[in-house]
Amino acid sequence: MAGRISIDLFTTLDGVAQAPGGPDEDNDGGFAFGGWQAPLLDEAAGSQVDEGIQEMDALLLGRRTYDIFAAYWPHHLDGPDASIARTFERIPKYVASRGTPDLNWRGSSLLGADLAAEMASLRERHHSIHVIGSIDFARTLFAEGLYDQLNLWVHPIVVGPGKRLFTDDGPPAALELIAAEPATERGVVLLRYRPTGSVPATGDMSA
Repeated sequence: MAGRISIDLFTTLDGVAQAPGGPDEDNDGGFAFGGWQAPLLDEAAGSQVDEGIQEMDALLLGRRTYDIFAAYWPHHLDGPDASIARTFERIPKYVASRGTPDLNWRGSSLLGADLAAEMASLRERHHSIHVIGSIDFARTLFAEGLYDQLNLWVHPIVVGPGKRLFTDDGPPAALELIAAEPATERGVVLLRYRPTGSVPATGDMSA
């Protein structure tokens, strides 16, 4: 049975997924709210994230997110985040980049230019492949239908301009909601979707 590719994103209520983790994570466009997720972290949302990480057997990242992860996680193999760090250390990391980056993190390799072929190959080798963050790369996977599930952690905050998965010039797509987790103590809602392979249907409310 072929493996599954899941896209995991933390977003604001208005869809911004840029720099949830810290002020210096991604300042593109003069983004002023880096680290917006930190005040909204709670135990329930953390458990949801950790559960997904523990069941994955491959990590799929864009170049910018890879650099952030590679600079952080190998240095946290002990301490409160050790279970996540050790999982990331153990599993293969696949990186999408138009350049030829130096991938020093253990188990890292560069994807080839034929993205569809690469995703098909990953599905044959792994059972649970997760894309975490990596907005630009996630947009490409979404646009080309190269994913199986979209997991959105929606936070009760509005920040205005910022990078989004769904852009004004993005492709139309119909999705099916397969699960909606109850809101956590701080109001974070996890929504799980799968693509239907079709475009949105339209109708006439007056009919």
